[in-house]
Amino acid sequence: MLVNLKTVLYDAKEKKYGVPAANVWNEGTVKAAIATAEKYRSPIILALYPAMADILEFGPVAVRHAMRSSVPVVVHLDHGQEFSDAIKAVRAGFTSIMVDRSTCPYEQNVAEVKEIVKIAHAIDISVEAELGHVGKGCDYEKIKNEGLTDLAEAQSFVRETGIDCLAVAVGTSHGLYSGIPEIQFERLDRLNQAIAIPLVLHGCSGTGDENLKKAIQFGITKLNLYTDLDRAGCALLDRYCSRKKIANMMEAETAILEGYAQKLRYYIELFGSMKRV
Repeated sequence: MLVNLKTVLYDAKEKKYGVPAANVWNEGTVKAAIATAEKYRSPIILALYPAMADILEFGPVAVRHAMRSSVPVVVHLDHGQEFSDAIKAVRAGFTSIMVDRSTCPYEQNVAEVKEIVKIAHAIDISVEAELGHVGKGCDYEKIKNEGLTDLAEAQSFVRETGIDCLAVAVGTSHGLYSGIPEIQFERLDRLNQAIAIPLVLHGCSGTGDENLKKAIQFGITKLNLYTDLDRAGCALLDRYCSRKKIANMMEAETAILEGYAQKLRYYIELFGSMKRV
């Protein structure tokens, strides 16, 4: 069933489990993610990063499969950095939009997020925004203590924008880490205690199982995944190739999607979202 982000995250917040937000970019990944969620009775968030596929072309494909699903499926725009991205997502049938203005000054971030919230909420689309900034893992040793979410700013930001969930910067990074992840759980705990809406963690790949499980207990409800799913797909293809000759692209794609699905299943269990629907 097609639902918005607010529908799944408030249940996760109440029951203290996490919902995987898996990056998808074509019909194959959409079907693999939904089939895995259905098999293990988990809600799922299909997250499209605009650089991966055309928003207007992708939306109807994802929405069609989500509507047929037996579990709650959110079709989510990940890191929408342009006003046009949000409008395209609305037109394409997305049920959730991330408005990413995290590199902008605070006042600009508030103003631009607030504008999208007004449009999205009028048609029951959920909105996520980021305060602080989650950078790239390749720069982790240099930036791990930069751009962290400030508690007072976060409280004001949530109040002023009316967003449905907040992505926080507490020590994670996107992609492969250049050092050991250091999650600031005290900061996360303070944010969770002070903010009523669900919290989101970007850069979960490579962050470590115990860190992610602990983050969920400290209020994280949506956990973004790409790199680990991508690497799992490539690794399984490599293993298949070492055993036998891959005959064609269809066999290669099947192997990649199988690896992707296996890793997604691993995180569904780790996050505690298995058998929630």
